[in-house]
Amino acid sequence: MNLITTTDELSAACQRLAKADFVTVDTEFMRETTFWPKLCLIQMASPEEAVIVDPIAGADMDLAPFFALMGDESVTKVFHAARQDIEIVFHQGNLVPHPVFDTQVAAMVCGFGDSISYDQLVFRVTGAKIDKSHRFTDWARRPLSEHQLSYALADVTHLRDVYAYLSEALADQGRTDWVREEMVTLTSPSTYQLDPERAWTRLKLRVRQPQDLAVLRGIAAWREREAQSRDIPRGRVLKDDAIYEIATQKPKDEAALARLRTIPRGFERSKSGREIVVAVQEALNSPKESWPSVPRPRQAPDGSTAATELLKVLLKQVAEQNGVAAKVIATSDDLERLACNDLDGLATMSGWRRELFGDKALALKEGRVALSFDGRKVVAFESDEPFVAAPAKKKKPRRRIKKAAADGASGDAVPEQADAEETKA
Repeated sequence: MNLITTTDELSAACQRLAKADFVTVDTEFMRETTFWPKLCLIQMASPEEAVIVDPIAGADMDLAPFFALMGDESVTKVFHAARQDIEIVFHQGNLVPHPVFDTQVAAMVCGFGDSISYDQLVFRVTGAKIDKSHRFTDWARRPLSEHQLSYALADVTHLRDVYAYLSEALADQGRTDWVREEMVTLTSPSTYQLDPERAWTRLKLRVRQPQDLAVLRGIAAWREREAQSRDIPRGRVLKDDAIYEIATQKPKDEAALARLRTIPRGFERSKSGREIVVAVQEALNSPKESWPSVPRPRQAPDGSTAATELLKVLLKQVAEQNGVAAKVIATSDDLERLACNDLDGLATMSGWRRELFGDKALALKEGRVALSFDGRKVVAFESDEPFVAAPAKKKKPRRRIKKAAADGASGDAVPEQADAEETKA
């Protein structure tokens, strides 16, 4: 096992790895008590070798050679569920790895289901079973055992075989470009930029007035700055429920802040308490035209609920027919927007998703796709012209018995077109 603890060792290893076409990468980190993830281990493997970088054991280690490798355009960086790993590289190395291949995304495109785990994917591709007993290891504690290091290394050694398999499968199915499209968002710096002024967009909008939303935005931005500067989780600065209550109650002084149910006793007298009162005042005094707009609930037209249910059936049919995870094609919100003709910026209506599902979904709404069931699975029939629904059959009126008129007719009963009604002679 090649365990690297010095900058010189890291530089030499990265120079060797840079000669390969691809490098598999994984990281181990801790962030339960911090805002920023604490990098504890880096695992990398090329087809020829595998290494573990220990930045904690090498306290004075310079990770510049690693970041240079991550930015090397001639080497594909292979991750599984890459977002958190890329986030670490972005915030510590000020760059986004590129080019990138995410095996979790590729597996969904190749029909391995929604968000398949690494150990499940390795088993299905290679038959190898990964020991997950060290999944919850405290990676910041030293020394690490041989078993812990072996477990960590397995996260990149088996990934080589998975990458080779998925790359070939994508090429055979003509879906390589599909995954390449998905990597655009994953490798965009905007995905990892944590702007405090945008922190409010991650909260559920439990307020419905522009003024309340302006206060919520200001308090969320204050919390984000505090969490980042103090390197502690957001919830340790201020709970979400407290932000909602402050937004609706808008305390204008420390005494008003102290009366809030979600504020701990004595908090109003702290530096944070005083800063919150100031943030509330600033939000209230800001120009109304600068207040964020309250998103309007989507007005679902008549029949959209039924249309959404039909689209769900079509999505399942398309996913099964093409061996693609339904989740990666369209979400439930995507289907609701499709049903309501809210197509602006909808990912399902662009790129390979539109080719695979989006156009067919529109055709279903226009009556040019019909769904049926053959006893085992749903099938779809397409037509250039809308299918015409058969006219509803008219119900035959039932008969009732009418008493003979009292104009000399016999007492025999005669039939009449009406509701059935029994009469007594």
